[in-house]
Amino acid sequence: MGVRMAGRAKRGADRGSERERIVRSLCQAGRQFYDHGWAFGTSGNFSAVVSRAPFRMAITPTGVDKAMLTAQQMVEVDAAGKVTRGSGLPSDEMLLHLGIIRARRAGAVLHTHSIWSTMVSEAYAGEGGLVIEGYEMLKGLEGVCSHQHTEWLPVIDNSPDIPSLARTVEATLEQCPDSHGFLLRRHGLYTWGKSLTEAKRHVEIFEFLLEVIGRSRADRNR
Repeated sequence: MGVRMAGRAKRGADRGSERERIVRSLCQAGRQFYDHGWAFGTSGNFSAVVSRAPFRMAITPTGVDKAMLTAQQMVEVDAAGKVTRGSGLPSDEMLLHLGIIRARRAGAVLHTHSIWSTMVSEAYAGEGGLVIEGYEMLKGLEGVCSHQHTEWLPVIDNSPDIPSLARTVEATLEQCPDSHGFLLRRHGLYTWGKSLTEAKRHVEIFEFLLEVIGRSRADRNR
């Protein structure tokens, strides 16, 4: 009995340590994205899976400045979105995070709200998305080995009806199984990864490419 109790205590301590690491990393991501101009004010929301069984997801609370995120502000929810830890309210877009995690078996989901992602999402909304190809930076996306890769980045119309929007997101991901992200119209980028490190890399890749595309489009229209 003593050995089993000690084993449970150790597993609990390990989970607690992993949760603390994940929460610190999410706070660090918030500061980094703010510094890059990708999450000004209270925009953006970030999440990461803390455990699969039982399912627990750490997510940024609603209405907080991402440059000043603290571990104490973070909220933890279960698979139904019920708060299991923390005193704040989870991001309004929590259901999108849960849907992406289900659809992609993701370990982390990151949503930025940069100038270029917002502008590009509007510019390509009528086409339902945009093709990105020929750029060396595409090789930073998981599983992509060549700049000749063709990435389809869907654009989804934003909606205040979050449950309906979440269903649209899941349906879009089912229709576009190879996409590494999507844009919400006039709202910004969503991307994900098996880990928080991979998801952060995808943010950096997409934000670079969206700025290149946005600037190139502006130059052509002069």
